[in-house]
Amino acid sequence: MRYSHNVYLRFSDSVKLTSSTLFKGIALFGLLMVLTSCGTSENNVATGNRTGTLHWGNGTEPQSLDPQIATGVPEHHIISSVMEGLVGKDRKTLMPIPAVAESWEVSDDLKVYTFHIRKNALWSNGDSHTAHDYVWSWWRALQPALGNLYAYMLFPIDNAQQYYEGEIENFDQVGVKALDDYTLQITLGNPTPYFLQLLDHYSLFPVHQTTIEKFGAADERGTRWTYEGNLVGNGPFSLSDWKINRRIVVEKNPLYWDAENVKLNRIIFYPTENVTTEERMFRAGQLHVTNDIPADKIDVYRTQKNPALHLAPYLGVYFYRVNINTPHLSDRRVRRALAMSIDRESLTRNIVKAGETPAYAITPPGTIGYQPPQELGFDPEGAKQLLADAGYPNGDGFPATEILYNTNEAHKKIAVAIQQMWKKHLNIDIQLLNQEWKVYLASESAGQYQVSRAGWIGDYVDPNNFLDMFLCGGGNNRTGWCNEEYDRLILEVAPAMKSHKERLAIFAKAEKMLLDDMPVLPIYIYASKRLIDPSVKNYDSNLLDQASYKDIYLDGESPVTMQVDK
Repeated sequence: MRYSHNVYLRFSDSVKLTSSTLFKGIALFGLLMVLTSCGTSENNVATGNRTGTLHWGNGTEPQSLDPQIATGVPEHHIISSVMEGLVGKDRKTLMPIPAVAESWEVSDDLKVYTFHIRKNALWSNGDSHTAHDYVWSWWRALQPALGNLYAYMLFPIDNAQQYYEGEIENFDQVGVKALDDYTLQITLGNPTPYFLQLLDHYSLFPVHQTTIEKFGAADERGTRWTYEGNLVGNGPFSLSDWKINRRIVVEKNPLYWDAENVKLNRIIFYPTENVTTEERMFRAGQLHVTNDIPADKIDVYRTQKNPALHLAPYLGVYFYRVNINTPHLSDRRVRRALAMSIDRESLTRNIVKAGETPAYAITPPGTIGYQPPQELGFDPEGAKQLLADAGYPNGDGFPATEILYNTNEAHKKIAVAIQQMWKKHLNIDIQLLNQEWKVYLASESAGQYQVSRAGWIGDYVDPNNFLDMFLCGGGNNRTGWCNEEYDRLILEVAPAMKSHKERLAIFAKAEKMLLDDMPVLPIYIYASKRLIDPSVKNYDSNLLDQASYKDIYLDGESPVTMQVDK
């Protein structure tokens, strides 16, 4: 999936506060004041429990609600409430379960999937929801002009990559066919063990053709079709209100095929970039669920054995991208020196503190039995020698280098710590650049950075989800790195393997190539950390930290927000 969050602060020898930062700070403070001084004894949580309204800390303002443009976790939260794919995931096990498709069959060669669409599945405006919607939506997703960074998620489908890259021009040759209004047939190029999991990723959600074409061309970015009053979805909720940098409100969709089992009436998503403010909002009873927890508060909640604290394993990796088109970073010895001089044990123990573990590869160890190469380690002397071999003895002559990160206090602390490590061990000067979420994403996509903070959360439980990110020209690669043999292993060799063991061995070979060239610097494996009010029920921890909004309900008899010492 997916990235995490953001304000224009630039850090060098001093900190400069811009008007954008000031505005956001005032807005967050004002939001807290409004929420806590409305002239009523009830806070949001108490009122929400009574009215079926879930108050959710979203981390940041979403980039887009177009499922074929969005790339981040903040977007995923909202899109998954208003849209749904053919297949869903069990909220505990993450195993595929029926969603828009009530059933499916798979051919003996594991290449042909036939899905049966529910006849009571409707769009939120009452239009019939048919198999043809998927054919058109996936045609749209593969239009290069749309700039879908997740286009490669469709590449397991026969001829999808060839169509996207212009090798074939007729979409009829792509392996997706509507056999009739309610039967969709998908043919894969090779057996793909995780294919059903892909169908629950928002980039493969269907979109409403008539609505999109009403506001512009199918492959036009940024049109008004996703705005309040315009968006037509097929999920358990419908978009009803969107106030930029204040809130996004979704209301229960009465036309959803399983509406009778949706317990919530409303979800309000708040952009909560400042994690300290968010935690205060939670303590004041203004949020049911937070996006994050300040690192310095985790031990406080632990000590008090506060039931609001939720920590769990998370299938994700925190890493730094390196723009290898930057002249002094084009030498892989330099990149490896940077990686070898990061003390990950110290970072996870002293800064992030929520059970994260050091990462020495991009793929989290143990992902369906996969063990990535573990040749990287903390070796300051070896790093210093590599930098000298690259022409920078004791850091002499090494250009000042910039780390880009999006607004979040934890990102800042990590960047400062790594800045100090590189100064101490390599004697190089590092500057820090902070950008708001949308600007940060644009900078990364345009290659306008040198080193950039990144995070990747699994979209499905398979090593492929971490490794196919770095295909040549991949929308989520963003490093400039390209290795055609790596691409061949990921796209051709691994899918053709007959056994799970053989497939994992190919992934390990490919990941070693990635780590030898080091266009990315793995830092730590995530742990999910949230505060969740005890009144929130059916929010189960899972490896992807994905909530099933249709299953959540609020128990007004449970204690309201738990208090914690300031």
